[in-house]
Amino acid sequence: MSNVELIREFGHERVAFFTNEKAGLRCIIAIHNTNLGPALGGCRLYPYASYDDALFDVLRLSRGMSFKNAAAGLPLGGGKGVIIADPSQRTEALMEAYGEAVESLQGKYYTAEDVNTDTRDVDYMMRKTKYVVGRKEISGDPSPFTAIGVFEGIKATAKILNGTDDLNGVTVAVQGLGKVGYDVAKYLSEAGANVKACVHSNRKAMEKAANELGVTEVREKDIFSTECDILAPCALGAVVNDFTLPQLKCRAIAGGANNVLLNDECGVELKKKGIVYAPDFIINGGGVINAGQEAFTTYDKENVLKQVRNIYNTVYNILEESQKTGEPEGVIAQRFAEDRIKNGL
Repeated sequence: MSNVELIREFGHERVAFFTNEKAGLRCIIAIHNTNLGPALGGCRLYPYASYDDALFDVLRLSRGMSFKNAAAGLPLGGGKGVIIADPSQRTEALMEAYGEAVESLQGKYYTAEDVNTDTRDVDYMMRKTKYVVGRKEISGDPSPFTAIGVFEGIKATAKILNGTDDLNGVTVAVQGLGKVGYDVAKYLSEAGANVKACVHSNRKAMEKAANELGVTEVREKDIFSTECDILAPCALGAVVNDFTLPQLKCRAIAGGANNVLLNDECGVELKKKGIVYAPDFIINGGGVINAGQEAFTTYDKENVLKQVRNIYNTVYNILEESQKTGEPEGVIAQRFAEDRIKNGL
């Protein structure tokens, strides 16, 4: 399927390309749906091989944000921004130019940090636009809240598997030890889980996790074939695909990455294999619950934490319905989100 066909199938409202030669900006902002409110989604900076690759990613990510925001009960639509650049090329001028692009959309899209961007970049964006959330003086870095929600979702998944959400002795393989993945590994270790993990290049995080948390390292290429109860993808998306599906030796998949499944067919295959799947846009919604409050109300951390911990119940209810009906978990989760988008929260 071509990217143009994806735009048509997903029903995006607007897809905009921006360039600023002086600042080195090449970016795409995709607004998927604004039925519930202005679109919200972070800014991902990544060295995509081509515009086609970047477009494919931003289309999937922005649609996922519509589902994530709706499922989390936020009066916000879904959008996403991607900057085509190597992280070493990140400069104040680049982020300011991106802020100008966001401002030109006149409040239809609120941005925030994401992969390879942080609260410092949010400050640079704010020099050019007010349509930014995740400001360090208000809600701050969203990743700790994402990690809390993922941990709650993993507990709910364990309850489906074992009849209890006690993680003592449960083996969890974490793919990626970035800001979210490391905290997830920490919470799991503190809960008594047997944690395995791999990293792509972050050796310092792996060594710290091994020394301080007792995490066992797995080679990156072996993470999908590692025997475990729960596989927790916490890096980039599309990691469950035709190549990795035959390798899986887990009982469930529940992690912090976006768009874990390459396509809907992968969810069907997981169901056939008897592998439980906690839909990514449900389980990793903690960060957007935290940052999203800035866009529509006064920020209240205690209220945020209450909503983030409720991810446990949402995940459990979806997995339980899947167990009863035989429908793939992703189908149930998407229907839940689409109903809210169509009919209101």
